[in-house]
Amino acid sequence: MSVIDIHRAHDLDKEHARDAAETLAKDLSQKFDVNYLWEGDQLKFKRSGVKGQLNIAESDLHIHLELGLMLRPFKSRIEQEIHAQLDQITNA
Repeated sequence: MSVIDIHRAHDLDKEHARDAAETLAKDLSQKFDVNYLWEGDQLKFKRSGVKGQLNIAESDLHIHLELGLMLRPFKSRIEQEIHAQLDQITNA
């Protein structure tokens, strides 16, 4: 299993952090056919070959994804997309 584990500091209030996470989830959902749902302040991702979550803390976003064998070749692309989205979110 290949893992993507990203922490990103932010200075957003809780509402804006949640909105930013929703935007990220929608984008990943469209680009990589990933389903997601909220459980409190945790956004869970799932599809065949990938599972993970995004946790919203007061000053940190933490994304943890586990990629199955079939998605390992896309790890770099998925990671780049997450970083690009986080750059937009945290620098807005």
